Amino acid sequence: MPILQVEIVGGPAAGAGSLARRIADAAADVLKAPPGRVWVRLRYLPRGNYAECGASLPAGIRPVFVNLLKARLGPQKELLKEAGAMAKAIAKACARPVENVHIFYDSPAMGRAAFGGELLEKKKRK
Repeated sequence: MPILQVEIVGGPAAGAGSLARRIADAAADVLKAPPGRVWVRLRYLPRGNYAECGASLPAGIRPVFVNLLKARLGPQKELLKEAGAMAKAIAKACARPVENVHIFYDSPAMGRAAFGGELLEKKKRK
């Protein structure tokens, strides 16, 4: 059930029509998720609506911001490895430098997210 909310600074590149799918497939590879289990919501932020303090934005800076929602987060050691692999995979899908991909892990969804009105809960052991 991982959900990625991706915001890309600047307009879509050529061939961007399938970008959400490329990102979803790349994330699924990293997360080892089966088909249909990784969702992506993609938005573009006009370059004029993004700034960094102290100077004008160099042309080579093309940020991609990713909020990643998962049912639960693994140990820090696993997240370090996952974050690196995810940044590389998304950078490749978006044709952006990996240094420009920023991933923010949301609080775990378990117990606070509902799909189709069903709260995501731990499975009870029998």
